[in-house]
Amino acid sequence: MDEGHIGVDESGKGDFFGPLVIAACYVGPEHLAELEGVKDSKKLTDPVAHRLATKIKVICPHSIIAIGPTKYNELYAKFKNLNTLLAWGHARAIENVLELQTAKLVISDQFAAGGVAVKRQLFEKGKSIEFRSMVRAEADIAVAAASVLARSEFVRRLEKLSLEFGIELPKGASNVIPAGKRFVEKHGPDALSAVAKMHFKTSGQVLGR
Repeated sequence: MDEGHIGVDESGKGDFFGPLVIAACYVGPEHLAELEGVKDSKKLTDPVAHRLATKIKVICPHSIIAIGPTKYNELYAKFKNLNTLLAWGHARAIENVLELQTAKLVISDQFAAGGVAVKRQLFEKGKSIEFRSMVRAEADIAVAAASVLARSEFVRRLEKLSLEFGIELPKGASNVIPAGKRFVEKHGPDALSAVAKMHFKTSGQVLGR
């Protein structure tokens, strides 16, 4: 890597509970030595992700866009498509980093809408940037750093929601129905949208629809 570039990644996309978090991070040659141990957040425990995120925030220009469940459900109703919502969030995070640091290249993991949709959402500042969508992009250090920032923020916010509502809200989408039913018993069906992504089929199972 001869010159710096921006990596972008998200966390919470496949989780029923909690926010969608998108992070963008600029990594230049001057940052590499200090980013030892940074890798794809899926390979890290939560405490390690938190520790590395703290370090990355000090070292690298970055932006974290956290869309809480209530706002997420509003935006999903407006966009009616997760990839459009993701492209919008990716573009905002990239623009924020470009305010802090010029860059010519952005690398992101591949999602269905891909670079074309993100590029369309960018403001003037980002229009001239090269956008590269890659399979297994987390192998790239800037994408790995973004994935750590997104993961750490997602976990932190999920834990905060659990504390706020007095129910442990699990990660993922497969083991969440019992927790969802407990939540609804305690807080009522209308409150579910404050902690969960309502377009998931899971919401119907939780609500018995």
